[in-house]
Amino acid sequence: MSMTLKIVQAGDPVLRQAARPLSEDEIRGAAIQQLIVLMRETMRDAPGVGLAAPQIGESIRLLVIEDRAEYQQGIAPERLAERERAPVPFQVIANPVLTVLDPSPRRFFEGCLSVSGFAAITARHANVRVDGLDEHAEPVSIAARGWYARILQHEIDHLDGTLYVDRMLTRSFMTDASYRKHWLDRSVAEVSAALGRNE
Repeated sequence: MSMTLKIVQAGDPVLRQAARPLSEDEIRGAAIQQLIVLMRETMRDAPGVGLAAPQIGESIRLLVIEDRAEYQQGIAPERLAERERAPVPFQVIANPVLTVLDPSPRRFFEGCLSVSGFAAITARHANVRVDGLDEHAEPVSIAARGWYARILQHEIDHLDGTLYVDRMLTRSFMTDASYRKHWLDRSVAEVSAALGRNE
């Protein structure tokens, strides 16, 4: 039987705190190893493409990400290309440090398991590098573009007490149901033009 953890929602103080780094011994220890397994199961159960430890009430600098091919089924090829979205294997990153390689903004709808039921257009850097430690406390360096870069930036924000709603294009904030009904198959340029940009 898989075990899942409760995902805390916006308003919980832990989502607004800067999380503390983990030592290498902590990462290798039984408690964090078990937490990683539970975070993976919780992320997949949601389902989501990333989960940061503060989202399950733990104020530590730890995140898991995974963008499965099955999550991209039913999305038009041109939308996937626009988002530069491709499958990302399961990864664990502790104590991530973000370096911006290309700051040009990429605007797309973003949601969050801790702001359940909503989405909004959010600008993210086009290309980033993330350095940190993997689940074995070994150094890892990830260069990511497009959607992969977006996932990493979103999850690292959680470790600093930031939610996507702090960065979103406020006029684009909507329920998931409205997004699916009205905007899912339209380009971001079309959506921005229809909603009116407020940036």
